[in-house]
Amino acid sequence: MENKVILVCGARPNFMKVAMVLEEMRRFPEDFSPLLVHTGQHYDYELSGAFFRDLSLPEPDVYLGVGSGNHGEQTGKIMIEFERVVEKERPTLIIVVGDVNSTLAAAIVASKLLIPLAHVEAGLRSFDRTMPEEINRTVTDLLSDYCFTTEEDGNLNLEREGVDGSRIHLVGDVMVDCLMKTREKAEDSKILKDLHLEEEGYAVLTLHRPSNVDSKETLSRILEALEVVGERIQIIFPAHPRTKKRLKNFGLAPQNVIVKDPFGYIDFIRLEEKAEFVLTDSGSIQQETAVFGVPCLTLRENTERPFTIERGTNTLVGTGKDRIVEESLRILDGGGKSGEVHLLWDGKASQRIVKVLKGTQP
Repeated sequence: MENKVILVCGARPNFMKVAMVLEEMRRFPEDFSPLLVHTGQHYDYELSGAFFRDLSLPEPDVYLGVGSGNHGEQTGKIMIEFERVVEKERPTLIIVVGDVNSTLAAAIVASKLLIPLAHVEAGLRSFDRTMPEEINRTVTDLLSDYCFTTEEDGNLNLEREGVDGSRIHLVGDVMVDCLMKTREKAEDSKILKDLHLEEEGYAVLTLHRPSNVDSKETLSRILEALEVVGERIQIIFPAHPRTKKRLKNFGLAPQNVIVKDPFGYIDFIRLEEKAEFVLTDSGSIQQETAVFGVPCLTLRENTERPFTIERGTNTLVGTGKDRIVEESLRILDGGGKSGEVHLLWDGKASQRIVKVLKGTQP
């Protein structure tokens, strides 16, 4: 097929981004023949499959099934398997999203095989090289022919790193496209009723980053803070299986926290939108809460999304007990941030991406 485009996903935070670009491309069958490749980096089908159903994503055309492993092992497996797919399909373009190991692995393969590469969500920087995600997104941007940024900070970061301006395209955030598309559908979610929750009568917690969940000391500090906060408000914690495993291995039992299995995308954004506030170490959730106008406390020392702090609803609180408790109580006492929505968070980022790729927009 001419104009064959491979879109790569592998981890749940990236499914919604791929979904929006894929949907827009399919409006132009004369220009694009998209092929969806799922690397299987997040290998639990019940977790990833729920996202596919909620987002109306088709079954992947290719499933690599690489599974878990350390960074080098997982990245290497993806490169080996993905290279075989690319050599067979010979696409005219490869699209990667976000900053997970699948992103970096596919980018390297594209570059080695001289296939043009597009990176959706380019230019994000935490300036913390101890984060694997920082390495992934920085290298991917340097290899990309198209760097699609979410806001002006991304453009500036890329320019400072020497990326040619002709490769940089400010398009907005495809994740916001997904939120806007599914927001009405989420209104029909029964998750609040099922969990016996009242709007703005609870907080939501997510934890998944290795720096937080792989350290018993850090995880213990966070849980100690949540035990205090949980005396004032219910905390709902949809815990990833890996995080649950760490809790069990460390012998830690969250107190005043309601631990649940992960929710599907629709149910989760409903929980998120109606929460009093959210505690998280996720980059995507910092962005989502800014769109919803829900206060967000980020349990990290830095963020690749400074806009969510400067003009959004996000506050960096680190992992110290006292600061987490202080900022949580500030919100409960009426001091939460309201923020604003970026001009380009209008639900049309995927349209702008496809226009660039069609050559109808500079």
